[in-house]
Amino acid sequence: MTMTMKKTVLALALLATATLSPAQSLQLDSKALRLLDAQGQSLQDLSLRAKRWDQRALPDGSRLALLQDADSAELLLVRARQGRMTVEARWPGPGFAVEQLCLYRDAQQGLLQVFLLGERGISEQWLLHEGRALPLRRLATPLEPAACHVRDAEGRLYIAEPGVGLWAYGADAESEGRQLLQHLPEADEDQAARALGDWLAAHAERPRAALPMVQAQAQTTPVAGPGDAADDPAIWVHPRRPADSRILATDKKRGLAVYDMQGREAQFLPVGRINNVDLRQGLRYGTGKTLDLAVATQRDEAGLVLFEIGSGGRVSELARLPTGLSDIYGVCSGLNASGGLDVFANDKDGRVQQIRLLRERHQGKDAWQGQLVREIKLASQPEGCVVDEATQQLFVGEERRGVWRLALDRADSQPELVIPVGPALQADVEGLAIYQGGPGRRYLIVSSQGNDSYSVFDADAPHASRGAFRIGMNAGLGIDGVSETDGLDVSAANLGGAGGAYAEGLLVVQDGRKRLPQGTQNFKLLGWREVAKALGLR
Repeated sequence: MTMTMKKTVLALALLATATLSPAQSLQLDSKALRLLDAQGQSLQDLSLRAKRWDQRALPDGSRLALLQDADSAELLLVRARQGRMTVEARWPGPGFAVEQLCLYRDAQQGLLQVFLLGERGISEQWLLHEGRALPLRRLATPLEPAACHVRDAEGRLYIAEPGVGLWAYGADAESEGRQLLQHLPEADEDQAARALGDWLAAHAERPRAALPMVQAQAQTTPVAGPGDAADDPAIWVHPRRPADSRILATDKKRGLAVYDMQGREAQFLPVGRINNVDLRQGLRYGTGKTLDLAVATQRDEAGLVLFEIGSGGRVSELARLPTGLSDIYGVCSGLNASGGLDVFANDKDGRVQQIRLLRERHQGKDAWQGQLVREIKLASQPEGCVVDEATQQLFVGEERRGVWRLALDRADSQPELVIPVGPALQADVEGLAIYQGGPGRRYLIVSSQGNDSYSVFDADAPHASRGAFRIGMNAGLGIDGVSETDGLDVSAANLGGAGGAYAEGLLVVQDGRKRLPQGTQNFKLLGWREVAKALGLR
């Protein structure tokens, strides 16, 4: 690295920083990190040889600096406060040579993170929390980064690549993708680094719109398959022991997983490519015994898989039923007037079928079949849906347009768009669920992949918006945030949980990007109490 480049990188590191106080600042030279007074005299020196460093001011007036020792490759976290510096933590460096180092302190949660940019495009993002350095995710970055900088309020990482240009990445660990801001086909390392400094100086920081943030209290074991595999959950409430309740969830490449309330996989049914799942409890089918049934869409067969959930939460397959759909996708279910189950399955072509499940007894064995009640069609692809038995209505999400409502007690009813995509709900519309909390506490929850959020509306007309929230990182429990959610489910039952976390109900959501560390997808568990508090719900 040339001396000019070293000065440029140092200037970049200082762009977003402020002095410790009107009289103190940090400075790195070839021999030490120095804490200087207003006259530039050293108050304290920390002797080391470091080439990579960055710093951040904290609300308490102190400053954190992260440096990489050039000899040992150790990372040192240093706090400067009231005229003194202390080394708060040391960690081994990553398993690659670090070319650039940039700190990030996210604006909403205030969690300190670092981007370690390596040669050959190998880079990692770490969480620095309570003395621990925890890998969040891996990134593909420029082969020879000349400089980097993070704007915290904007949530963007900027990297200069010699001979190519200036890049912007989402700094949030849940984000993906990059944007080329400026071409620099002839720039060497020094020129690329200077160009980044000039670009940042010329473009004002644009803080991101903030939504209330809640945290998950638990997460499931990740699914086995890589890529887009986990999809949709459904909550089964144990009739006597809430702590023994179960979460049924689809691995759309392999089958149905059953998790306990700690997120551990208790059972797996290899039933093939099932996409969405839903369940209802206490169904009546002509005997004194009620049934708890779950139903899932099987994409290879364009049909339905029917399951029974035993009294202890054990799941078994009952039947496979054909449909008239060609590319079956989403599903939801609801109790009909006779106490049986109606299934609402949809197709990528926009069709939604209402199928009534019927049971007959032959020689002491059950024979299940599906009877088509009606079919409607939306203009484009639906997926998520939910039945509101209290008002005999079906809500269906059309990914690009919003939420439709259909009256189930009138055979001639037609779908009505009641929550269009707009300020309160961004596309793509995905999972839908209803929180049945009693009069004045019935809410429709809708997941949006457009801005990784969850919008809450009154379940009753006119479906007033109650706000939206995001799910952030629970650093203390080592649980990452949530993004790209497909399906979700909610229960208002008192399901206990550690410290009564689920006393007011449980929300389960699919996580499209597993971080902390990076891995295959899973599902997150959140107490409804946290959602209600964040949005000011009753």
